[in-house]
Amino acid sequence: MREVDLATFATRHGEGAVVIDVREPFEYASGHVPGAEAVPLSRLAARAGGLPRGVPVYVICASGNRSLMAAEHLRRAGVDAWSVAGGTAAWQRAGHPVVRGRRAA
Repeated sequence: MREVDLATFATRHGEGAVVIDVREPFEYASGHVPGAEAVPLSRLAARAGGLPRGVPVYVICASGNRSLMAAEHLRRAGVDAWSVAGGTAAWQRAGHPVVRGRRAA
């Protein structure tokens, strides 16, 4: 299991890290990490081949449970995937911004 703590993730995010959010579309739209791409867990297998190789990919969900499963699946598919501990809830509790709506902007 590879999991990254929130402080490390915040640093990597600030450096332009690749972030995918594996929550359902309605969850993503209610507030997501800026720049995170929506890839619902149910579509992850189909999208795994299109994710970058050779760079860390940070996987986030609501609390860190789904992202752990997703990161493990992606690692088996050859992606350097890391689950974000505490998920979007921890990100928000720490005072980091979220974007509302369906766009990753």
